[in-house]
Amino acid sequence: MEAFLNTFFNFEIMAQSAPLLLKGALMTLKLCSVVIVFGLIGGLMLALAARSHSRLQKWCAIVWIDFFRALPPLVLLVFVYSGLPFAGIRLSPFMAVVIAFFLNNSAYFAEVFRAGIAAIPRGQSEAARATGLSPAQVMYHVVLPQAVRNVLPDLLSNTVEVVKLTSLASVVSLSELLYSANMARSVTYNASPLVFAAGLYLLVLWPLVRVISRYQRGLAVK
Repeated sequence: MEAFLNTFFNFEIMAQSAPLLLKGALMTLKLCSVVIVFGLIGGLMLALAARSHSRLQKWCAIVWIDFFRALPPLVLLVFVYSGLPFAGIRLSPFMAVVIAFFLNNSAYFAEVFRAGIAAIPRGQSEAARATGLSPAQVMYHVVLPQAVRNVLPDLLSNTVEVVKLTSLASVVSLSELLYSANMARSVTYNASPLVFAAGLYLLVLWPLVRVISRYQRGLAVK
């Protein structure tokens, strides 16, 4: 038992590695904030394009969404970071991760937005148009507010997945939380930094998971 505690719960080693891990946690939060914001914006634009009256624009958006949802994010990340240099495009680890995760997550957010928009009865749009609103105004003032409210639990769930997805950034040596924990483990020959990193992930994600669960129960009651 003592050997187990010393290997996984050595608080002295955790304290020594804390500065490195906290620095990695800040990088993770920075990465998440960029990917989530751009992913939401890109997802909304793709969802609107997928409902366009232009058949070309509509099918281009649908193919884009399906392609990047089907492509594993790790494969996409390795391609962006290690494959593009063969075409003369060299990106920093941070930019490679942002681009790869943006392509992946914007496709997932787009599907969520598209489902929310499709769930709004057509009659509401027609009634709004009858009041003199333009199609863009109808979408902005009538359809989108209801659609976002209806799919908010799914958007929040995707946000949680983005935070967990950032751990893949360690494969391109980006100094995020998991990479920092693994570096501390290799120096100390002890797994306690990994346990500390898991605790930090839990500290960030558990409150958000609880908020999503409460919100979903509230919608079920209504």
